[in-house]
Amino acid sequence: MRKKIALVTAASLLASVVALSGCGGGNSGGNSGGGDNASQTQAQAAGGTETKAEGGGDTASGDAMHLTLYYPVNVGGSAAQLIEALCNDFNAENPDIVVEPVYTGNYDDTVTKLQTAVQGGTPPEVFVSLATQRFTMASTGMAMPLDDLIAADEDGKEYIEDFLPGFMEDSYVDGQIYSIPFQRSTMVMFYNKNAFKEVGLDPEKPPTTWDEVVEYGKNLTNENRYRVGLALNSGSAQWAFTGFCLQNSENGENLMTEDGKAVMFDTPGNIEALQFWLDLQNKYEIMAPGIVQWTDLPTQFLAGEVAMIYHTTGNMANISQNAEFEFGTCFLPGGKRQAAPTGGGNFYISNGLSEDRVQAAWKFIRFMTEPERAAQWSLDTGYVATRQSCFETDLMKDYYEELPQAKVAYEQIDIAKPELTTYNAAEIWRILNDNIQSAVVGDATPEEALKAAQEQATEVLAEYQ
Repeated sequence: MRKKIALVTAASLLASVVALSGCGGGNSGGNSGGGDNASQTQAQAAGGTETKAEGGGDTASGDAMHLTLYYPVNVGGSAAQLIEALCNDFNAENPDIVVEPVYTGNYDDTVTKLQTAVQGGTPPEVFVSLATQRFTMASTGMAMPLDDLIAADEDGKEYIEDFLPGFMEDSYVDGQIYSIPFQRSTMVMFYNKNAFKEVGLDPEKPPTTWDEVVEYGKNLTNENRYRVGLALNSGSAQWAFTGFCLQNSENGENLMTEDGKAVMFDTPGNIEALQFWLDLQNKYEIMAPGIVQWTDLPTQFLAGEVAMIYHTTGNMANISQNAEFEFGTCFLPGGKRQAAPTGGGNFYISNGLSEDRVQAAWKFIRFMTEPERAAQWSLDTGYVATRQSCFETDLMKDYYEELPQAKVAYEQIDIAKPELTTYNAAEIWRILNDNIQSAVVGDATPEEALKAAQEQATEVLAEYQ
């Protein structure tokens, strides 16, 4: 058994296990890096679509400063209870501060509720939002830059340099740091080793190329047991499609420029990538036809209905706890090269707060991202630990020894790049998703779909040039 540090109370953990012993996951449009919307069970366990936890108020004095934390839950499992338990721990250690966690649904819901709170003059002091929202958070003034807080910390420079570069990369806007990595992930391939054995494939040799995906998929597809050999998410293209485009680009180019002001949707490599998606469905018939829902993939995988899925490592805990078969994980198979998209949420501090509230919020972020705590969060959720020092702890060493499948996501960070990230990201994602879906349902060719997406996105981004 792996060791567990005392970050949450036994009662909290027991409640988590009882309330959320089943699997979950899902997304509608705006998923990323964790990719799943919270299941209904999670919402109920967290107290509804928007719930404040008591958050340690019993241990705080009547003069304690109360802070609000907005957080989404985007993977199956007990993340909502874990967040509340961690807030309780912080409050117990800091009786002059009470952090009240508010579960705000999925990432899209969280941004909507954040905007409403800001407009109403009651923004949360701290919130978790997608790393890909950083340009929007900066340009709208909803979040503050953190450079002065980092500089004032005696170990601020060392703190920032300890975060994995692959995750820290998408914390910057115009050279300033706007967010701190928290629940971060990359997409990996999960595969059913038992299914591989049944059709004569080596369970220790998963596919490494697109050609092998097709070859393995043909072998694995069996209408009596496996509805498809491979399932992909065609409804949240800003994450899944980023990976395929990175894999098929000439020189490793992403879907956008680094400054977030332009997109590169309709390159020949990207058109080929979208055609490959359609071929998996229509030509090779190894993927379910039509829009394959992100929400369905973990459940289908656990039920043995699909043998390989591209999904977030944030579902590692869910799959490892619920799989009744031996499963493996591997780097995403490559086209011209192997590559993967990073995703997930970061901590932000709202703009316009009083100095004492800013300092309290920063203290909470530092608490939540301490190496042992970040390592435990990784163990409990499946997200990738965000700091290099996490991997030096006995917790992570024991975890990887017990569940080597989890280490793949960490090892893949070196070849991973941020998912589609631009100004007005939500609108750009919608444009890409809508046009890709038009190709999936046969209303446009891959070339027509991506050229239309390019034109529409360029028009939206014109105001930022």
